[in-house]
Amino acid sequence: MKKLTILMLCIATLGLASCKKDTIVQNNNSILTVVRDVPTSAWVLSNDRNTFTSEISVPEIDQFHIDNEGTLVYISYNNGASYIALPFVYNTDAFSYEVYQGGVAIDVQSSDYQATQPRKPTSTVRIKIVLVGNDL
Repeated sequence: MKKLTILMLCIATLGLASCKKDTIVQNNNSILTVVRDVPTSAWVLSNDRNTFTSEISVPEIDQFHIDNEGTLVYISYNNGASYIALPFVYNTDAFSYEVYQGGVAIDVQSSDYQATQPRKPTSTVRIKIVLVGNDL
């Protein structure tokens, strides 16, 4: 009886292990890259003096994109030779972004309470916005 049970367990194990697993990858995504140069004059300090914000118009961002697709934002201080992905912290300044219908807002805030007012960029920065979606 033990031999029959062990034989049945072996057959069941082989049957389950031989199941074919399929990986389905659908590559119907499209990518749109928008690059904008933001001058120092485009950074506006908030009334509470805690945030510098620059708004970038991106008409391709609609409510469907906000609800169902993705947005990546990068910043470059060397005219596009290299990019840093947002959000990030540099020299106690925290860089982040907000996506809204029609655009992207880049925020610079202090990351600690020693100096509550952040430093705005002192030169023109290049912003790369990558929209990942289905029908861009």
